[in-house]
Amino acid sequence: MGEIHIELFATLDLVGQAPGGPEEDPDGGFTFGGWQAPHLDDVSGAQVARAYEGTDALLLGRRTYDIFAGYWPHQEGGVDDSIATLFNGIPKYVASRGTPELGWSGSHLLGTDLRTSVQEVRERHERVKVVGSLDLVQTLLREKLFDRLDLWVHPVVLGVGRSVFAGGAVPTNLTLLEPPAAGPKGVVLLRYGLADGVPGTGDMGAPERGTA
Repeated sequence: MGEIHIELFATLDLVGQAPGGPEEDPDGGFTFGGWQAPHLDDVSGAQVARAYEGTDALLLGRRTYDIFAGYWPHQEGGVDDSIATLFNGIPKYVASRGTPELGWSGSHLLGTDLRTSVQEVRERHERVKVVGSLDLVQTLLREKLFDRLDLWVHPVVLGVGRSVFAGGAVPTNLTLLEPPAAGPKGVVLLRYGLADGVPGTGDMGAPERGTA
């Protein structure tokens, strides 16, 4: 069975709305679209490229799918050729409550039973990437339908916008898979894996603290 990896870009206050551009997601009057761009550097760019190595399917929400479908088919041969070639060549699975036209080659609409559909995608592929797609991410977090969470935290606080954990999370244990890695502009990659159990509690004054 394959793995579901969630790839997210977030501010320090964990806003994940519209990192890519001003017109990406203006819902709610959000005026900070494209907040990620000033913080890009070679280190974070290389981290993202490595994160997609071995990817053999994308799992996307409808909004992110529409953005990607309008952009990536036209980027082969450009500066983002490697990612464009990857995204254009692998299957794309789309979660939507409607019946959208999916014109991007290799696109498939998931069934209405999201848990069953995601499990079928996991059985069909080895490494499935969820990019952006905050509404879908909320469901995956709530249902614990993921194996790894890559979170790029950027040194900016917005105070407004849709949160990475906007009501979809449930008490969940995670394990840090590798040491945090920071780029020269202050972007920090945190890579976590889903762990068993739920968060425990304890007494900070107890001698056995930190031994669990």
